[in-house]
Amino acid sequence: MLGSAALIGLVVMAISWSPRVRRPRPQQKYPEIELVAHKAWAEMVHRYFATTLGFLITVIFVGSVIQWRHTKIAFPWLEGGLFALVVGQGVLGALTVTMGLFPTVVMSHLAGGFSTLCLIFLLVLRQNGKLASEVRPGLVKLGVVSIIVLACQILLGGWTAANYAARVCTDLPICFSGWQQHLNVRDAFQLWGHGLDNYEFRTHLDPAAKITIHAFHRMGAIFTTLVLGVFLTLAIRSGSSTLRQLGLVGASILVIQVSLGVSNIVLDLPLLVAVAHNCVAALLMMSLIAIVHFSSRAGVKDNG
Repeated sequence: MLGSAALIGLVVMAISWSPRVRRPRPQQKYPEIELVAHKAWAEMVHRYFATTLGFLITVIFVGSVIQWRHTKIAFPWLEGGLFALVVGQGVLGALTVTMGLFPTVVMSHLAGGFSTLCLIFLLVLRQNGKLASEVRPGLVKLGVVSIIVLACQILLGGWTAANYAARVCTDLPICFSGWQQHLNVRDAFQLWGHGLDNYEFRTHLDPAAKITIHAFHRMGAIFTTLVLGVFLTLAIRSGSSTLRQLGLVGASILVIQVSLGVSNIVLDLPLLVAVAHNCVAALLMMSLIAIVHFSSRAGVKDNG
């Protein structure tokens, strides 16, 4: 269990560290200044986290395959998927650099990080046979919908960050007055074909496209909060002590996440708040997965 917690910690750190990696790079913003070692520390820390995580996942996969060959019970598909995912993450990490922070690759890399976290957490839950809850199909279905909604919102957040659109709207709740007249959906969600060598601080999108991206992320945040709020309320009122506790934890994390999102706007995107926003999104996703997991397992009826 300690090793699993360490794996989860590494993934959360790698995900939450990504805003630091995307901070202004002196040698790109000011090419006449020679880069010195300490200015690249954030990116190197991110790479060390990712490399360590990849090594540990490889060990887990190899060990599970060896165990499978001896027992012949069931092929470790979850571990195999996790290994394939981390290999893909390595490729996306390299492409993020070689393609000059191409937004589609950056967002895919973020999505891969969250997917890695989800699979590791599922692996941990699968190994934990102590907690059990009565099966609740209705709650499971709404939980799956909630996970999909949150995943889409996370992708919107990644797209907002990858296209440097996080600061274009400084008013609440959506954007400044009259933002509806500045929408450019076609360019805002163009996944390919910009034709640039480097996308950091570049104007590959016009202001209207960035406003569109940010506005969609804001509207997505409102919708996500409503959906997750309903799901977590039902979990709290399910009659199961396990689900009630998980629901309360998830609701608390949701409140924190909304507060961090508002703080990003009011405080003009401070680095620590941006990092915390990523990290808490990961924790929120894990809380949803845990509720769905324990709602779908046949176990001891718990009316505590």
